[in-house]
Amino acid sequence: MKTVGYGVHDAESVLEPLHFERRALRPGDVAIEILYCGICHSDLHQVRNDWGMSQYPMVPGHEIVGRVLEVGGEVERFQPGDTVAVGCLVDSCQECDQCHRGEEQFCREGSTKTYNSRDRVSEEPTFGGYSKHIVVRQEFVLSVPESLDISRAAPILCAGITTFSPLRAAAVGSGSRVGVIGVGGLGHMAMKLAKAMGATVTAITRTSEKGEAARRIGADAVLVSNDQASMEAAANAFDLLIDTVPVKHNLDRYLPLLDIDGKLVLVGQLGQMEEVSTLPLVLGNRSVSGSLIGGIPETQEVLNFCAEHEIHPECEMIRMEEVNTAFDRLERGDISHRFVIDMSSLELS
Repeated sequence: MKTVGYGVHDAESVLEPLHFERRALRPGDVAIEILYCGICHSDLHQVRNDWGMSQYPMVPGHEIVGRVLEVGGEVERFQPGDTVAVGCLVDSCQECDQCHRGEEQFCREGSTKTYNSRDRVSEEPTFGGYSKHIVVRQEFVLSVPESLDISRAAPILCAGITTFSPLRAAAVGSGSRVGVIGVGGLGHMAMKLAKAMGATVTAITRTSEKGEAARRIGADAVLVSNDQASMEAAANAFDLLIDTVPVKHNLDRYLPLLDIDGKLVLVGQLGQMEEVSTLPLVLGNRSVSGSLIGGIPETQEVLNFCAEHEIHPECEMIRMEEVNTAFDRLERGDISHRFVIDMSSLELS
């Protein structure tokens, strides 16, 4: 299938039109016309090779909502015309213990990412959602509930599942005290989801401007991390901290905010962090852990949860040709929402 996307050829390039071929359908494949694709901060990291593992050429994008165009002969769950979604994964071995648990992101043989990865059969590079079409193994295609606004649903496929998974693992519910560090694409979804679960939610941010945005989104309170007196007054105030900051930072300022047995979960930064004092960990039986998206069953669960609770990401719609400007703004950190690309502006010619 001939298609077109926006991609880069190296770490210094800007995103520009790239024409390429999607694979012919295998018996278990679903061909999808992409309607909307969210922009994740990890797209920026991958394009710039910040993590040292980028493969070029690259077409980013793993928050995908689209319409089924065609299905392979063995596909039973989907048919042309269905509204579907694709997240961060497009394949895995399907045989190991982690895949059997529905934790395909931890596949023992290595999961196949939606982009910047290699197809398990042909070994050709995978290209992501900043494109007009995609072909995906049926087990990794998700159903979009009818009550979701498809123009705003795409960020649930990464920002949603990335924050839903640790909230669910911590059994967040009525009475839980949750702090969300960082008010951006991930952070605003963490706040919405935690609120829907019944938690009292505090946005922890460096600026009062981001704090105002957090209150509009639904935060019960705002804690400005640059205000030392406020940070000291909030000692022991949280059972769970979801840390969404996507760059290297100092955890020592946040760990004292946890109550006894509290946990800080990292979902933003990949790579080196500043040195951490073990004192608040040991003296408070506190812990720091990480969380990586979620498996396919849990991703379907968060889509259904958002539909049930009428949760939609805060989105700014852009045209495909505006993507480089969006990347610049994302790098500056001046947004408290998610950019979503309307693919109707992308032409095959």
